[in-house]
Amino acid sequence: MSTRELPGEAPSRATVLREWGRIGCLGFGGPPVHVAMLRELCVDRRRWIDDEAFEDAVAATNLLPGPASSQLAVLTAWQVAGTAGAMIGGLAFVLPGLVAMIALAVVLLAASPPDVVRGVGAGAGAVVAAVAVHAGVALLGPSRRRTRGARTVRWAVYVTLGAVAVIAVGPWLVLVLLACGAAELLARRGGGPGGREGVDRGAGERGDGAADDGPAERARRARAGRGPTLGVHAWPPLVIAAVTTGGMGALAWTAFKVGALSYGGGFVIIPLMQADAVDLHGWMTDARFLDAVALGQVTPGPVVHTVAAVGYAAHGVGGALLAALVAFAPSFALVLLLAGRFDALRAAPGLRAFLDGAGPAAIGAILGAAVPLALALQEPWQIGLLAAGAAALLGLRTPVVITLVAAGAVGAVIVAVLGGTAPG
Repeated sequence: MSTRELPGEAPSRATVLREWGRIGCLGFGGPPVHVAMLRELCVDRRRWIDDEAFEDAVAATNLLPGPASSQLAVLTAWQVAGTAGAMIGGLAFVLPGLVAMIALAVVLLAASPPDVVRGVGAGAGAVVAAVAVHAGVALLGPSRRRTRGARTVRWAVYVTLGAVAVIAVGPWLVLVLLACGAAELLARRGGGPGGREGVDRGAGERGDGAADDGPAERARRARAGRGPTLGVHAWPPLVIAAVTTGGMGALAWTAFKVGALSYGGGFVIIPLMQADAVDLHGWMTDARFLDAVALGQVTPGPVVHTVAAVGYAAHGVGGALLAALVAFAPSFALVLLLAGRFDALRAAPGLRAFLDGAGPAAIGAILGAAVPLALALQEPWQIGLLAAGAAALLGLRTPVVITLVAAGAVGAVIVAVLGGTAPG
């Protein structure tokens, strides 16, 4: 991927601010919508980036942990306007939804919100478990199609481990994701079926044609080996901070996991956060956590904004800002550090193998998250709304935002008009 493919005239920083900010304000619907809007802007309408460069950017950001749509916004802004443009475009994409999330959290997570607000939150929160299944199923098929041979069995094991880990060992899910990534890396480098041959085939399928023992291949493996190690070395001080009793250090550790380890799509942050926010630190009740997840779906921009609602519940506006800063910082840092080396990153068999293990486990975690999310429902009418939401999402293929808004409206009617009860 060329670093700056500019078939059209390069934009000014003010143009980047305006155009990426527009997507940040109107980007409802999650990553597919964000990718489509960025492509329409950069490739079709303005011709700042050519087709091939944009496709490479999408593929490269999907190899990285963290929110892929945010990383794509930063990378495309870097391609057309350099480092300053990347910072401006990335912030313009992230900040509108973040402001909306914090404003809604102030109202919805208040000690005594109005009945209509409580109804909206309880209604939208009731279908979040169905949204998790919908997100997991959407990722499951493409992930499965990328596997073959002995890898298929390992893929199924990783998916299963991710799902079970969410239910059984929630706070330790991050270790399961890392273990699955490490297991796949070891399996590819081993000599058995799907071992080193799998690494070589992976390189061949990408078309690099490099011999396993060539200097270029060894250099790529060395770079890939250093990638995960940096994250491991960064953990000890953060883990120490996390053992504090629910303070800012614990919040920072939760947000770091969200921003640096959400392999497989933004929705994997839900199981990563739930155990910390509800069970471990008690920042939120199950009902309020469901409200926060619903807010993350109906506000524009990446679903990672949900972490700001958790931060607000833990430590007010300051906590919301800290959580957002820590969660989004890895995306900016990774893209700005690696923007000129994404070709080598995509070709690195070691990193590809690690993500081929962690990614399926993350998808399993998304699917498994539906269980604790559904068990958190307290009112009978919420169970009925969950069933209706599942039918709409999985059967009628109703868009997520429309489903959540409709469920929120039904909840408002039940609580505020019909006198139903909402969980506290």
